[in-house]
Amino acid sequence: MSKNFNYNINLDIKYKSLELIDIPKIISDNKEQWFNQSLVTVNNSVVRVAIIEGEFHWHKHVNDDEFFYVIDGKLLMDLEDKTVELNPREGFMVPKNVMHKTRAPQKTVILMVENVGVTPTGD
Repeated sequence: MSKNFNYNINLDIKYKSLELIDIPKIISDNKEQWFNQSLVTVNNSVVRVAIIEGEFHWHKHVNDDEFFYVIDGKLLMDLEDKTVELNPREGFMVPKNVMHKTRAPQKTVILMVENVGVTPTGD
């Protein structure tokens, strides 16, 4: 991965338990093409929101599964043998050690659930 990626990935946990998470405000405040913010931890997992347009690089997580849920827009999940299209209110789980790449042909908002220690850009 020698390419310089222009992703804004914020690993700090923005909210504590019992705090309102205002996702519409996060979306309206965002001005970036590729934004990812960790929202809250749930047991040993982290819930993240991403506001994306364009494509991520090919990568995998050797020890971690990833769950993606589309709130708005369209997410294309490229796997080595197929592409899965996710529309609003659809989800998809990528198991650990599976190469994948996400693409958003338009502004797309997704929630992700991952292990709290995962490296979002891959292992």
